[in-house]
Amino acid sequence: MTRLIQLKSGDERRVGLVDEPHLRLLVDAASVYDLANFAIETGTTLTETAHNRVTSEQLDYDLVYSGRSDWRILPPIDHPREQARCLISGTGLTHMGSARDRQAMHATSGEELTDSMKMFRSGVEGGQPAAGRIGTAPEWFYKGTGAMLRAHSQPLDVPPFALDGGEEAEIAGIYLIGPDDRPYRVGMAGGNEFSDHRFEKTNYLNLASSKLRTCALGPELVLDPKFDSVKIDITIERVGGVLWSKTIRTGEAEMCHSLRNIEHHHFKFDGHRRPGDVHVHFFGTDYLSFGDGIQLADGDIMKLQFEGFGRPLCNPVRIAGTEPALIEVNSLG
Repeated sequence: MTRLIQLKSGDERRVGLVDEPHLRLLVDAASVYDLANFAIETGTTLTETAHNRVTSEQLDYDLVYSGRSDWRILPPIDHPREQARCLISGTGLTHMGSARDRQAMHATSGEELTDSMKMFRSGVEGGQPAAGRIGTAPEWFYKGTGAMLRAHSQPLDVPPFALDGGEEAEIAGIYLIGPDDRPYRVGMAGGNEFSDHRFEKTNYLNLASSKLRTCALGPELVLDPKFDSVKIDITIERVGGVLWSKTIRTGEAEMCHSLRNIEHHHFKFDGHRRPGDVHVHFFGTDYLSFGDGIQLADGDIMKLQFEGFGRPLCNPVRIAGTEPALIEVNSLG
């Protein structure tokens, strides 16, 4: 599988092809966005486009990955000129584990079936329609624009108004809308969807705003990856030791919704098919450290290893230590 990485040194941006233990730089490629647009315009694959631009320039991946190089890792996708034209969203309740956690979080009695579990069951019943058919609509949530995207090693923030912040190890689909209004899947990347689970637990209607947090992708973008059953190793490190770890799986074989069904229900909206826009869509997870009573602290490291998706994605937790400030609105009336 072809794996790409976005890099920056000073004002210079480059795209690299992962060729362990090196990164091979591409010529005339400042962003994956521009490469993908060229592939659409010329009717070629992104894999062909990338390999046709590989040069003899190489970087030591270990130095870049560990932050010991002048080159730093960027998120594997962005809109290089307009952050607001990158929409970050996701589909929840795709895995049994997440549905079970939601049921436990929001049920008022041991026998009551929550709306979350009802939605999960509707996915089990109709989330994998036959070819050419439209299945049950999954849960959908909004996370923000490209301004909320973080790269490998960058901190994920718990703002002053938040109650918590916790990892969500998920694979995200990366898409670009072509000039013909059609969505094109650029590839997939491992990600940390990062949410405020304590706030959500106070009332399930808080789910929407609990998602409005920073999130991370990468470090690599995988073109045409296998997405049937992907192993994810999750590790939470505190002061150099392992606080919590878990191995889970994701992918179509582990989900109640097919990829085709998720993509249809995201892109059926006209507003989600605006030419030139980038979409990052998270596909859900099966388990959270929050479900085991873990509350992350400032400086904790979240390490996510996605099988077949390159090197681990590591991000520290950064908790704001100030009280929330009142936001005043100025009137123009």
